[in-house]
Amino acid sequence: MILETLHLLFFKNYDEATLQLSPHINCFIGDNGSGKTNLLDAIHYLALTKSAFTTSDAQSIKQGEEFFVVKGRFCTPPDDVRETIQCSLRAGQKKAVTRNKQAYERISDHIGRFPVVLISPYDTDLIRQGSEERRRYFDSLISQLNHEYLELLIQYNHILRQRNALLKQAADRQGYDRDYLLALDEQLAPVGTQLVQLRQQFLADFTPIFQRHYQQLADSREQVTLDYKSQLPGADFGHLLRTFERKDLALQRTTVGPHKDDFVFLMDEVSVKNYGSQGQQKSYAIALKLAQFEIAATRKQHKPILLLDDIFDRLDEKRITRLLQLVADQTFGQVFLTDTHLERTDRALANLSEQISRFRVENGKVTAL
Repeated sequence: MILETLHLLFFKNYDEATLQLSPHINCFIGDNGSGKTNLLDAIHYLALTKSAFTTSDAQSIKQGEEFFVVKGRFCTPPDDVRETIQCSLRAGQKKAVTRNKQAYERISDHIGRFPVVLISPYDTDLIRQGSEERRRYFDSLISQLNHEYLELLIQYNHILRQRNALLKQAADRQGYDRDYLLALDEQLAPVGTQLVQLRQQFLADFTPIFQRHYQQLADSREQVTLDYKSQLPGADFGHLLRTFERKDLALQRTTVGPHKDDFVFLMDEVSVKNYGSQGQQKSYAIALKLAQFEIAATRKQHKPILLLDDIFDRLDEKRITRLLQLVADQTFGQVFLTDTHLERTDRALANLSEQISRFRVENGKVTAL
């Protein structure tokens, strides 16, 4: 899968920019704050209809403007089908996503059509932050590969919002409609149970791939595992909801279910977060992303786009060398990377035979080199 062109209008720090892209390696070179990472984020928008770095779409509108547009033309094997995707937002309105100028009935129908994998300096947040960060990562990953999972997740979150609103209303009004609460529980229980089952099935396939990438990347003997923590396996979710009803009413939120689960990262059976070195945490996070790339390429039968953000500044030589070996071995398809120094990038890529395009990024302006 190749992104052939990228066009931005009032996106983040860009007034307007149009790029003709290499099918192999594209390098965005510029000082910190120049906007090179914003180009990666624009590609992320085209693939997943959202930013990789902020939860608010409105923050992607250039300051002083009222809307943004990101547009790109993709070429997808094996038949080289070309499709134009546009993502836009006007302040105060709903986000719009079109495919070949036709709006999607639901934006969720777009998810998974153009898989993308981002490796960034913030990946270790998956390890260092709380369970919400890890759930968000795996929910996004599984949703790109399994549309059934995405539909269940949307349905679950919708019912959960209704249930939480009722719990809050009960506290505000000193009473609640218990029949309505039980009806919501009946809807929530089977959906939540299916979500947990699909997470378990995915991890069974994903974990061996992840472990292999970690061993290759770290060249070490420690054993890494992914432990899925959930209250649901072996339990009746409906019964759990009734058991925790009084607690939920007191706290005004649903305290049990897949939205409270965690993915625990372990190394030699201890927490990577608490006991792993900085280098081990980096290897762990990159191995997750490489496994994500491999499983997406296998299931989608074409390689995702790979985004590498500031790897030369943030990773040591051993990990960079491993990533570049994978590029050289043509493990990856189209690659986009950012760096602050053109000479360093050229040295790192000197032995690669792939077609390389270089772009200078300066204060929201992009020039082909």
